[in-house]
Amino acid sequence: MTRLLATAGACALAGLTLHAPARAQSVQGSPPAVVAPATPADGIPEGERIAIRGQATFVLQGTPGFASPYAGANSLTPRQARETVDVTLFAGVRPWAGSELWVSPEIDQGFGLSNTLGVAGFPSAEAYKVGRRRPYLRLQRLYLRQTIALGGAAAGSRASDRLVLTAGKIGVGDVFDTNSYAHDPRGDFLNWSAVDAGTFDYAADAWGYTTGIAAEAYRGAWTLRLGAFNLSKVPNGETLETAFRQYQLDAEIEHRQMLAGRPGAVRVTLFRNRGRFGRFDDALAAAARTGAGVDMALVRRRRARAGISINAEQALTDTLGVFGRAGIADGQVEPYDFTDIDRTAQLGLALNGAGWGRLSDTAGAVIVVNGISRVHQRYLDAGGLGVLVGDGRLPHPSPEYIGEAYYKLVATRGVEISLDCQHIANPGYNRDRGPADIFAVRLHGAF
Repeated sequence: MTRLLATAGACALAGLTLHAPARAQSVQGSPPAVVAPATPADGIPEGERIAIRGQATFVLQGTPGFASPYAGANSLTPRQARETVDVTLFAGVRPWAGSELWVSPEIDQGFGLSNTLGVAGFPSAEAYKVGRRRPYLRLQRLYLRQTIALGGAAAGSRASDRLVLTAGKIGVGDVFDTNSYAHDPRGDFLNWSAVDAGTFDYAADAWGYTTGIAAEAYRGAWTLRLGAFNLSKVPNGETLETAFRQYQLDAEIEHRQMLAGRPGAVRVTLFRNRGRFGRFDDALAAAARTGAGVDMALVRRRRARAGISINAEQALTDTLGVFGRAGIADGQVEPYDFTDIDRTAQLGLALNGAGWGRLSDTAGAVIVVNGISRVHQRYLDAGGLGVLVGDGRLPHPSPEYIGEAYYKLVATRGVEISLDCQHIANPGYNRDRGPADIFAVRLHGAF
């Protein structure tokens, strides 16, 4: 932990100091000051029928050598560098009053480190679970959103009391577990377990998207969100279920507050997955009976897995904000669509560059701790493979400790350059391997 804090501090002194992003205003319903969001969540401007937005993000990430006395199929490899590119179009139209129809095709290319394997809190949320050398086109979002005004004082162009219904293909994170300071790998933190609660095993294909429906009820300072989404057909799979044969139910309660005149929010998110999952103790027992290696596919049957997380953010000054998340999920049953984390906690801060004459610049720092259950540890020690981790054995398990710091420089309107560094102690929960230092350059353009 001492080295983790020292590394994060060194990054900060190197220019990776900290920001309260302008989009933190969205906590109170105001439009963000950034040129374009990662998703079209801010909607079509009032009085317009069509909106066209776009973005392109390039991330080059690498790690030097670190201790690796042994490795398995899902291990992080020392001395490597990988790049990812995505180019996204957001096109929206308003078919009738209160409605928005959005389509979002995307071109992707590249690989995460070790083909997005080796760390439960993986260091780049811009890296999908499928890597390809050649660019390819996918339709990542296609959904209809309907807003029904229920009265109340106006918040921007919207009634503060309203019902919002969203149906189609989206990312669960477009609606749930949002955070103004840590939720956009194209503009703030890169680590998977910093931009989302690591225990939130949200429904998704291998690219992070799913099909389903969500409802949000806003009343005063409170919002209640409910959602139902299709899981992938197999854990961590590329193909989604249909007709909710395997599904996720989500619920979230949010309270927005003003402390000393500055905005903040607290959200509590629950999920319940229902599908064909395996238990770690069943997989270990089956391996003991047969003498063969552990194979989770042999013990999967229909069951549920649930979890809960809390997510808070608060602006402390005009430039400084803090945030945190903590979560726990059922550690007896395998994670399905996100990553191998049964419990998590994070704490971070962000600072606007106004203090040093760079009003548009952004920086941030966060510390994350991820853990797994004892039976989950025994499963990995027996040679089991998880969604992202599996070193072939795990004789000395330990939590993952992750420190990340970044600095984002706005070169000109719509063009951003970021430097990012991470220190990961015990990658894959393995005290025998690492620590790994990860360095990245990110280029982002939007209109």
